[in-house]
Amino acid sequence: MMGTRAHMDCCGIAHGRARGLTLIEVLVSVGVLAMVSVLVYGAAYGLTRSKESVGHINERYREGRAAIHRMNNELSAAYISMHQPINPMLSVRNTAMVGTNGSPADRVDFTSFSHLRITRDSHESDQCELSYFGSPDPEVSGKTDLARRESLVIDLEPRKGGRVNVMAENIDLFDVKYLDPMSGMWQETWDSTQASGQYMRMPLQLKVSLVLRDGPGGRNIPFVARIAVAMHDPLAFAIPRP
Repeated sequence: MMGTRAHMDCCGIAHGRARGLTLIEVLVSVGVLAMVSVLVYGAAYGLTRSKESVGHINERYREGRAAIHRMNNELSAAYISMHQPINPMLSVRNTAMVGTNGSPADRVDFTSFSHLRITRDSHESDQCELSYFGSPDPEVSGKTDLARRESLVIDLEPRKGGRVNVMAENIDLFDVKYLDPMSGMWQETWDSTQASGQYMRMPLQLKVSLVLRDGPGGRNIPFVARIAVAMHDPLAFAIPRP
């Protein structure tokens, strides 16, 4: 009898332990699972944030390079023309290269042979008016974007008309300098329309400095380009010379 009772007691203890975990064991298991979940979530969240940050920085560099590339193509094809009617009152268009200082962005207004016709049978040519200038963001205070204006019609107002688009967002600086072929010096401004400026003259080169905000570690991203103007002299073919 004693042996049978001892055997039953041992079986009862074994069956009791097999029925489940103690409260302490459950709490420890839940704690370990929670810690592992937190570590996995933290690693995944950090990886996602790093990926987004790298993607944003790459996009800023791409935006700056695209803006410089476009300005290089368009400024290198800038021109002015001496073709005007004998009677100035009959003039309907003015070609120009006008650059003015500004903060944080300068402004450049010019005519160019850089327009690309993309619509079949459209009444367009390769000539156009272009402008680059700083434009305050109406939705974000203190933010300035680099804007581009293009007009397919060259008229008497080289600073007005056409369509305006943002070329680069959140800029810190847009600075343009002009290499004077007569003095060999870099000029801060240029005006081919005024006798007090550089009347009917084009610069040899333009030095464009573009600085974007919101780069790696919150630092700025600088871009610098020297752009050669292909047509230094004004167009004057078929004009009688004295």
